[in-house]
Amino acid sequence: MGKSMAGHLLKAGHRLHVYTRTKEKARDLLTDGAVWEDAPGSLAARCDLVITIVGMPSDVEQVYFEEGGLLANLRKGTVLIDMTTSSPELAGRIADAAKKKGGAALDAPVSGGDKGAREAGLSIMVGGDRHVYDEVLPVFKLMGRNIVYQGPAGSGQSCKMCNQVVIASTMLGVCEAMAYAKKSGLDPHTVLESISAGAAGSWALSNLAPRMIEGDFDPGFYVKHFIKDMGIASESAEKMDLDLPGLALSLKSYRELAAKGDGDLGTQALAKMYGVGPSK
Repeated sequence: MGKSMAGHLLKAGHRLHVYTRTKEKARDLLTDGAVWEDAPGSLAARCDLVITIVGMPSDVEQVYFEEGGLLANLRKGTVLIDMTTSSPELAGRIADAAKKKGGAALDAPVSGGDKGAREAGLSIMVGGDRHVYDEVLPVFKLMGRNIVYQGPAGSGQSCKMCNQVVIASTMLGVCEAMAYAKKSGLDPHTVLESISAGAAGSWALSNLAPRMIEGDFDPGFYVKHFIKDMGIASESAEKMDLDLPGLALSLKSYRELAAKGDGDLGTQALAKMYGVGPSK
């Protein structure tokens, strides 16, 4: 996703400096004119705006807080934007640390997957100071179509947790519906024609159910990353004394799927647990 998002900034005429742990992944960007940096701290020392999107909260911690990281090398006035799906608490810590260094930070997780990143059609949920959001909004518009300011630091991440809670239960429903269709002797494709256009319609039903039926479990969004997201949402809910049984069941099911060795498949692979897919 990050490669596509960075590409939109480059095409818009921004001078782009990049760092990834695997340089080869940035090869196309470098060919198109991006400037390579050898460490995250080099970005903070040279850039007015630094955008990160990594895998896990532990990766965010490393990129921002380690000695050679962003915060240790932050210039006064530089804005940091973390677009990783991470914890609201971590987003708040980053924002506080950036302010102490004379900079600013926004948490801006996204929804829309690799397709949304390629097509600059992401939904972007933003937390942080409103005036900083207003300042960098033109940059967000190069990567997404639905950009919404949610509130103070951490609010973007909290909104993304709401998004993942919806998806968690929705994926269970889609899998169960496809399993029911198959078991009852219906053609699942024909079933989708009817229910996708009705009250049951959802992005997952329209985009992932057809892939489930065909046995296409290639990742748009990894099972292992969805487990990470649901884990963050579950921990946050527990701290708020909030019981979310749908989330708990989905998290349990996906952990069982990963335990079978399917953590690197797409989230639609949950259908395997229900016997959905081409008949053998």
